[in-house]
Amino acid sequence: MSRTALYTGSFDPVTNGHVDVIRHAVRLVDRLVVAIGVHPAKAPLFTVEDRTEMLHEVCRPFADEAGTALEVTTFGGLAVEAARAHGATVIIRGLRDGTDLDYEIQMSSMNETMAPAIQTVFLPASPPVRPITATLVRQIAAMGGDASPFVPPAVAARLRARFAPTPA
Repeated sequence: MSRTALYTGSFDPVTNGHVDVIRHAVRLVDRLVVAIGVHPAKAPLFTVEDRTEMLHEVCRPFADEAGTALEVTTFGGLAVEAARAHGATVIIRGLRDGTDLDYEIQMSSMNETMAPAIQTVFLPASPPVRPITATLVRQIAAMGGDASPFVPPAVAARLRARFAPTPA
């Protein structure tokens, strides 16, 4: 029996924290669908196409090494509906700290009520990536800081290009 999991997020940009969760998740399932949340009211730093490319570029090698099919898609509604649409029986959620746990426990309980056949699996972040958030990475990069310790090299290059000073 093939096991499919869904991992959702904005991935704007892809951080070492996201990569950490994906690296662990591909060892647990046969197929991992990474679903980029798209919300019309939000103005992302990177386009969906850019985020899709970053996820493929950064995560494909270790998914291939684990023998796990990796798909990147978008969704705009409930995670449980996206899971159903992709045949996922597992939703993967990363946990950085107790605050994440409190929120994710509430969310998983609501999801279980809506979709009892879909199990939520929590993956704790590895210690070096626990403080990383995409919001903080965007702020650091926007203010001219070096975000490279917090993102894969390919993503750091895109951030530098995005926030490169314009010639006067």
